[in-house]
Amino acid sequence: MSLVKVREYLKKYNMDDRIMEFDVSSATVREAAIAIGCKEEEIAKTMGFLVNDKAIVIVVAGDKKIDNSKYKSEFHTKAKMVPFEMVESVLGHEVGGVCPFGLNDGVLVYLDISLKKFDYVYPACGSHNSAIKLSLEELENASNYVKWVDVCKD
Repeated sequence: MSLVKVREYLKKYNMDDRIMEFDVSSATVREAAIAIGCKEEEIAKTMGFLVNDKAIVIVVAGDKKIDNSKYKSEFHTKAKMVPFEMVESVLGHEVGGVCPFGLNDGVLVYLDISLKKFDYVYPACGSHNSAIKLSLEELENASNYVKWVDVCKD
């Protein structure tokens, strides 16, 4: 269902026909890179967090991890991921398909600067076997991001 939601969402950006669907899983960074044929770091990994009981997502390069001190400096609270069993109900997408498109109302999107070294990145599209190739400008436009942040380990 989430893929349908993302496809409908991306229609307004004329990107819905660019969604790639795979016969294999793309739920993990490694699986997505294999399915697409790109480097793991080019995968735009979307991670869900709770900030003062409000959901946010941060899109980071596939090879990066959150730096707790940078996160706390940016969001003024300890990094707390959305619990696994609540991901779909809180964010609107299943685990393995979380992306910055077609999220539940009120979920804010942040983009991490770890993505800025790439011309193109590959976020998921709401399912465990989908992705889309986007330039950073296209990602900015389609995600309706709040701002760029620096919350990953170097």
